[in-house]
Amino acid sequence: MADSILAMTHPRKRLLLLVTPSTYRAEAFCVAAEKLDVEVVRGLDLPQELAEQWGVPLAVSFADPNAATQAIVAYAKDHPLDAIIPVDDSATLVAAQAGAALGLAHNPPEAAEAARDKGIMRRLMDAAGVPCPVFRCFPLAGDPDEIAREVSYPCVVKPLRLSGSRGVIRADTPGQFTQAFNRLKRILLGDGYSLEGTDILVEDFIPGVEVALEGLLTSGVMRTLTIFDKPDPLDGPFFEETIYTTPSRLPEATQRAISECAAAAAQSVGLRDGPVHAELRVNERGPWMLEIAGRSIGGLCSTILEFGAGMSLEELILRNALRMETPSADLATQAAGVMMIPIPKGGMLHAVSGIEEARATPHVEGIEISVKPHTEIVPLPEGASYLGFIFARAETPAEAEAALRAAHAHLRFDIRPMLPVLR
Repeated sequence: MADSILAMTHPRKRLLLLVTPSTYRAEAFCVAAEKLDVEVVRGLDLPQELAEQWGVPLAVSFADPNAATQAIVAYAKDHPLDAIIPVDDSATLVAAQAGAALGLAHNPPEAAEAARDKGIMRRLMDAAGVPCPVFRCFPLAGDPDEIAREVSYPCVVKPLRLSGSRGVIRADTPGQFTQAFNRLKRILLGDGYSLEGTDILVEDFIPGVEVALEGLLTSGVMRTLTIFDKPDPLDGPFFEETIYTTPSRLPEATQRAISECAAAAAQSVGLRDGPVHAELRVNERGPWMLEIAGRSIGGLCSTILEFGAGMSLEELILRNALRMETPSADLATQAAGVMMIPIPKGGMLHAVSGIEEARATPHVEGIEISVKPHTEIVPLPEGASYLGFIFARAETPAEAEAALRAAHAHLRFDIRPMLPVLR
């Protein structure tokens, strides 16, 4: 009787998790929610008519934020929601609009849009005095040879909305610029973008080391949860990320400057609530903002993070969204690292060998090969994924990094040319 009265007094909280059918990351949020006794409803990026076929209670199209918001508000009338969390970039605007409509913790919709569009993001950061590269936007329908004479070198050609370094290409000369421009054009047109009305970003290349910051915003105040070092140089011509290690080996003063720069960037864009993932470069002039996103780190990279007494990043995000007490948000003292296994060449992945030897490497905690055999794989800049992930924990970041490299050296990927399509 006492338990039922308590349940009525403190009803179970309900969370809407906005996910794509192909996301890596929903399971970690579901595990955290179960630990917190929070009910999870998955809002899947699908046409509504496919909801029954897929067996999901709520299907919404992230490409139509207004219709998705209406569907979420209608669902919430009979199933009250306490928080909405977007897992990937494509869901951030829907989460912002629906959160605003339901009076839940949310980012302003215009901030969610700015954090997805690199052109808007750059303009806002530049206007607020946040250190960022010199940039210009050009129409995709423009003449690349003419544009090549207007920019300075080295520069980086970027799509405004693609993520994961897809379509990002460095150019050191006008000839390389024209090649990069045309290559990005093919990528965008292949993704369904129209030639008219589509812009691309061209910005100065910023030398230095690259880092990533994971943060959490609560009513406009940002806490830095961790700073990742990226020990492999990211100098182009493509920008495939490989290893992340934490805690950062940079001096404390530099880390403080990185946190301050990321907080200023979040404020300039207008982000106020929820996770933040930021990418920065650091050189002798200090930190420079590259990008900031209103969501947490992608892939399975969050697996290596542990806070306080065994809390995951996803648990921290849920506690923040639901305004639950957080005992401690300090990163665990043990160093950790993750390798996003790069795609060495395009083709058909037939098999992966050496996995058991890689798993036996000291300090390696796990290996996840996320691409199934007999699947076509495409490297950057056209590709959008990795072969998988390697996870390590050690006493120092250097030991974790060495373990990741040693484990990767054991892996062998049998990649064969794609068979021609017969017509």
